[in-house]
This record gives sequence, C-alpha cells and structure tokens, in this order.
Amino acid sequence: MRRLQTVPEKKINIEYIARVEGESTLDVHISKNEITDLKLKVWEPPRFFEGFLVGRKYDEISDMVMRICGICPVSHSTTAIRALENAMQITPSAQTKKLRRLLSYSQVMSSDILHIYMLAAPDFLGYESVLAMVPKHLDLVKKAIKMKMVANELTEIVGGRAANPVTPKINGFYQVPSKERLNSVKKHLEAMQQDTVDTLKVVASLPIPEFERKTEYVCIRNPEEYTINEGRLVSTEGLDILEEEYRNHIIENQISYSNAKQCRIKGRGDFMVGALARVNNNYDLLSDKAKEAAEENHLKFPVYNPFANTAAQALEVIHLTTRCTEIIDEIDPKPEDTTVNVKAGEGHALTEAPRGLLYHGYKLNEKGIVEKAEITTPTTHNVLSMEQDLYKMIPEIMDLPEGKLALQCEELIRAYDPCFSCSVHTIKANVKKD
Repeated sequence: MRRLQTVPEKKINIEYIARVEGESTLDVHISKNEITDLKLKVWEPPRFFEGFLVGRKYDEISDMVMRICGICPVSHSTTAIRALENAMQITPSAQTKKLRRLLSYSQVMSSDILHIYMLAAPDFLGYESVLAMVPKHLDLVKKAIKMKMVANELTEIVGGRAANPVTPKINGFYQVPSKERLNSVKKHLEAMQQDTVDTLKVVASLPIPEFERKTEYVCIRNPEEYTINEGRLVSTEGLDILEEEYRNHIIENQISYSNAKQCRIKGRGDFMVGALARVNNNYDLLSDKAKEAAEENHLKFPVYNPFANTAAQALEVIHLTTRCTEIIDEIDPKPEDTTVNVKAGEGHALTEAPRGLLYHGYKLNEKGIVEKAEITTPTTHNVLSMEQDLYKMIPEIMDLPEGKLALQCEELIRAYDPCFSCSVHTIKANVKKD
C-alpha cells in the first residue's frame, strides 16, 4: 500500500469528461489529504421527456422515447412497451418475447463492444483515443468494428433498422423477420464467437487500478436466464422485489449543482448498476462458454472494483452471442394478432439497458392517453455511486502527479460507461495546487 505524503491544497477541475456520452464536469477540492468538496456536475440541458409524453397516445410512446438515447433506443422502446402492456394488462406471446430478447441482446452487445474498445481500452493501453491506438493495435480496432457490425445487423433484421428500430409495438411487432434472414445473421454470430472470447482475454490482461469499495450492486434477475428484459429487482445485499415495487424502494433526489438526479435505496444508500452489477448478481446464469472463459482468465465474481465493469461487459458479450444463436434456432417467426384492447391503468417496467437498470412508469386513462410518465435511466442510478467511489479513491492516490491524479478520476467515471446524453466531448483538465 502506497504511503501517502501530506500534500498542500489541491483543486481538480475536469471541465469535460472525455469518451462518454454527454456533458459533465468534475470539481474536487483537497485540503491536508482530505476532500473538502467533490461534485460531479451533469450540466447537459434537461430533456423534459416525462413532461411532453403526458397527453400523448399510448401507441406513440415507444417511438418517442427511443430518441432519449442514440445508443440505447431499444432499451427505452422495450421498457416503455412493457410498462404500457402492464398498464393495460396485456401479455405478449412467447414469440414476441423471444424477438424482443434478440433485439435487446443485439443492443447490449453493440454498446458493450463500443465501450470496451472505443471508450475504455485507450485508458488501459495509454492512448488519448481509439484513433491513436490504430498504428499499433489495428487488429483490435478492426475486431471491434466487425463485432459491432454483426450486432447492428441483428438489430436491423429484427427491428427494421439499426438506429431507432421501427418494428416493435405493444403486444408484438409490426413486422417479423424471416427465418432466412435470421439464419444469415446466425452464421455471422457463430463466426464472431471466438472474437468474443479473445476480447475477454484482452480485457483480462489490461492493467486496471487496484481499488475496491463494497457497495450494493443492483439489477434484475430471472432464475430461468441471464435476463435483460424481465425479472425481479435484486441486489448483492438482499434486495428482492417486484418491478412494480420499484418506487417504494428507490428514491430520487434533485441536487443543486447538477441537472441529473441522484438515487438511493431507501434506508440504505448509493448503489451501482450496469454490466458489473448484472454479472455480480447473475454469474450462475451465464452460459458454460462464458464461465469457462472467465475461469481461463482467472476472473472471479462478485467483484467490488468498478474498473472491472469492462471485464463484465466482455463476459456478457460471450454469453449473449451464444444465446442469440440458440434463440434463432428456437423460432420461426410468423405474423400474429397484435390487437390492443385499450383500458385505463398504471404500469411499471424494469429492464437492463447496456449501462444498467432502466425504469419506465405510465398512467393511462380509458382512451389510452398518458396522464403521467416517469423515467429513470442507468446513469441517474449511478451518479451518486460515482461520487462515493471518488471520495474513497482520491485519498488513496492523491500523492500521484497532478495530471495522473486527474486522469485516474476521469478513468473511474468512464469505467461506469455513463451516458450523460448522446454526445461526446474532449477533455480539458486542470489540477492546481494552492
């Protein structure tokens, strides 16, 4: 363990956090080896989706909420559809559920691959961006692009297009994919399986900072499968509730210095969501292939180091690639009756977006018009946990050179794979000693 020297006052100011979606700032003030102030400020302008969804018809909501995030449109669509189905007491067919799984799995794979290679790998390999990696690591960049293209192909086949899919609807799909097209992408999924195993090997070999904070990891769980779309809300500390009980246990608070709210578990505190939370809670449900890869790379879960989130992403990509080929073998999609009998009601749904737990809740009147809408995104769940990790990590490393200290703070935030909005900025970081 590093022996810390008493340092003079320091101010860490990261004006833009690079290689994340959206706009945020980190300000830290240190005095005599103690943090006197720490604020992760999300200053992306509010989007007001919950406001302008009120008054809209039930069948407009899915297409509208896709625009919340360009990386996670499937998650918002699926979660909204499930919440609205719950409000109207609609149970979709087994075929619909399997097609939704394919669609959601494709998006999680695509996003995980993006974060592993394009956003996180430059940190661990010592580059400022993925473009700077190209001269020495062209093979890794090509592999990432190839895998992401396969995931996007699956999204397009099931969803009608890769960005903001058009086929999902309440109680089914406007159009289902042909067996021929599914078999075509299945060949590509099978061909990329070795690449997914190689990806975990690469990630497991990367030097990540030695850091640990035993926080609560929260996700959904279904005892029948490593779930993304449906399940009970569970945690590593014993939380186990139905999705409709979410608002009774998760509290949102507005804070003065940020446009993002912060979430807590009632009576407990902060928690982390995302791939690491999913693997920490659901490791037993991973495929044999994924577990074998974890063992070969000496990875054991649960892990309480947020920098291990990237390894968890790589592990679930192995699982989801295999699972997609299995689902394709199980189905031969046919057109179905997707009639919706509109009724008044209130519905809630939880799913796993790539970055973690996503909540949608809606109240409908008898005409199917939205009277109330609530949405809580993964990064909203994670903001407080990021701050608490920084509070613990900075005192352990504050004798690092100024630039390295600021960089490791940024790397910690980036390890969460946050989505502050749908844009990416460059960084200007300053560390000043008083």
